[in-house]
Amino acid sequence: TVGVWTFSVEKQPNSSSYIVSNNIKVTPTMTPKQKLPNDQLVFGKTFTDHLVYADWDEETGWKSPEIIPYGPFSIDPAASVFHYGLECFEGMKAYSDSNGQIRLFRPDMNIKRFRRSGQRLGMAVPDEEVLMNAIQELVKVDRSWIPEGSGYSLYIRPTMISTHPTISLAPSKQVRFFTIMSPVGPYYKTGFKAVSLYADHEHVRAWPGGAGGYKIGSNYAPAIQVSEDAATKNKEFSSVLWLFGNDFQVTEAGTMNVFFFWILPSGEKELITPSLEDGTILPGVTRDSILALCREWGEFKVTEAKFTINDVIDAVKENRLIEAFGSGTAAIVSPIKSIHFKGTDYPVPLDTADPEGQAGD
Repeated sequence: TVGVWTFSVEKQPNSSSYIVSNNIKVTPTMTPKQKLPNDQLVFGKTFTDHLVYADWDEETGWKSPEIIPYGPFSIDPAASVFHYGLECFEGMKAYSDSNGQIRLFRPDMNIKRFRRSGQRLGMAVPDEEVLMNAIQELVKVDRSWIPEGSGYSLYIRPTMISTHPTISLAPSKQVRFFTIMSPVGPYYKTGFKAVSLYADHEHVRAWPGGAGGYKIGSNYAPAIQVSEDAATKNKEFSSVLWLFGNDFQVTEAGTMNVFFFWILPSGEKELITPSLEDGTILPGVTRDSILALCREWGEFKVTEAKFTINDVIDAVKENRLIEAFGSGTAAIVSPIKSIHFKGTDYPVPLDTADPEGQAGD
């Protein structure tokens, strides 16, 4: 089963600086920002009034987290984050329910993945409890930024960077953890509607034995131009469907894990998603939740395995593909309406009762 974490919010003191129950110092902003209405929110462009941060160095270890007004950092130009990409990040969301409680969806999984990513880069990482407390307290301080409305939430971006001032390729001796937050609506420009994918057969996102299964910036930066190139071919393409190998194995799509629901040649229904076994795919929290729920239902076969774009095309041609969708914290659950591969568009069925394909319905 899957679930959410909830916590209540107590009124904070009105002093200029105070300590909360878990010893996190809070310095409230003196210049609160104006909040935008939901219809003006663009994903990742608006940020809340505060951030939380903590520094580590080899000699003294981790300092206590502090919540301060949102603003720029001062970092040495030689910091290895700038030169070798020593950084990792996470994506989480906070919601406010009808009872006024704040809900975080499986944050323990995000925090475990966050720590694994940092360890993969050889960086010091805070304990899980420290990370959880810091993020929860930041959400409490800026809880008024959680937008109301279906599909809207407060996006939480924990990040760790190497602030070690050296251009030598070496393990980081100084690290900064920080978290910023942004009220968000739909991730894609299409809003909450179904998306079209460009299956790229020329570029590779990740490979076995690499770091594709970790949430680090070096997995995302090289993908930006490929996505832009796809969009210039057709503005309908919301994202790139990444393929791997001579047989064009399906991996993931942009920032999403992908699922295909089809009928096997035997007549059995199957929900399939690429497996994680070779380390090329990010182990998504939403992905894990979908798999757990569908297995709990027991209504059809649920499979994690390798399959190719040609398997998908065959299912389309033989009218065996029932639907396809992507999943992720940012993208939620996004129906896929078409896949373009080598000059041909392959339509993906949508719910006939909802031809616009509303995400997450």
